Amino acid sequence: MITAPNADRAGTRFAAGEGASIPTRAQPVPAGWSRVSRRFALLLLCAVFQLVPQFCDAESARFATPGSSVRLAAVGGTTTEVDVALPRAQVLRRTLQSDPQQEYFLYIPKAGGEKAPLFISVHGISRNALEHATLFSSFAESYGVVLMVPFFTEDHHGDYQRLGRAGRGKRADLALEAIVAEVASLTGAQSEKIYLCGFSGGAQFAHRYTMAHPDRVARAVIAAAGWYTFPDVSTPYPYGIGPSPDLPNVSFEPEKFLRVPMSVFVGEEDLTSESLRRSKELDAQQGTTRIERARNWVAAMRAAAERHHLEPIVGYQQVRGIQHSFKQFMLEGQLGDRTFRALFGAPEESDSQEAETRRSEGPPSAEDALHFVPDYYDLCASGR
Repeated sequence: MITAPNADRAGTRFAAGEGASIPTRAQPVPAGWSRVSRRFALLLLCAVFQLVPQFCDAESARFATPGSSVRLAAVGGTTTEVDVALPRAQVLRRTLQSDPQQEYFLYIPKAGGEKAPLFISVHGISRNALEHATLFSSFAESYGVVLMVPFFTEDHHGDYQRLGRAGRGKRADLALEAIVAEVASLTGAQSEKIYLCGFSGGAQFAHRYTMAHPDRVARAVIAAAGWYTFPDVSTPYPYGIGPSPDLPNVSFEPEKFLRVPMSVFVGEEDLTSESLRRSKELDAQQGTTRIERARNWVAAMRAAAERHHLEPIVGYQQVRGIQHSFKQFMLEGQLGDRTFRALFGAPEESDSQEAETRRSEGPPSAEDALHFVPDYYDLCASGR
């Protein structure tokens, strides 16, 4: 049983945008009635398709929720898939069908998920996945995008910030790929390229995933990461992009990851050393605070782009009055608005017609998406 956030374990319902609530599982009905109605539905489907119940896939039935593909095996060995629409405008908690130990939160806007962009937010080591899903859900609704938040537990993904190095748990990047595939199948969302965001430890994951899998990321937001992987081929991963047995079968290609627009956000008062990795080597390479490390990484990424004769497209912004708190950054530092502007451009009306127009026109240019981020060198010159 995967441990969820405390409020979720207690079965408390939270507001998820206007007029919505967050059930503790994907189905927004009482648990007892859900089990009865689901069994009745499966029996009815078996009768309709002239299937024998005892041949039904027990595991599929166990984890099936509205919107999942329920596999029902016929007597002759033929497998039939039955799809039921998932609820919209609610934060749903789901179990990955291919891995019962992996959970994630999902939000589908009222306009539906067909051909919608897929936005992913990754939590920090406090593992407040539900909070990410809750606070970002209103933005997902306004922009007409599907929101997914993976839940990386300490037991199975203790090293998810570094993508899951050998001997330190499951590979978090591969887990994300599996969840993305399932979400795309269930919702119809576009999954060729994702829009990725992370805070703190999640920002570590987000920038490393982008550097390791640049073909999978359209744009990324890196918020308050503790430390970074620098674009230095002479330094082994995870401090640089040099080869390392800790992450086999992954090669870093600067020509590719330097073409992915990224925006870095850090609170101006994020000066605490709490949960911040410190060592002589790391401090010498990157700095002693999240602000110093963010600035140095942005400078290194921009310099690397210039060496490869590419336009630097990594932006940087410090936000006044913000400490190292995801909730404070969202509620007081407008992290949600900053993130969605960086990824999708200026907001539009939230009705379905506008959402469809936005999808048909495609994402904004890198310049449009990053125009509001102050230039890093201007910040340095001003002493901020």
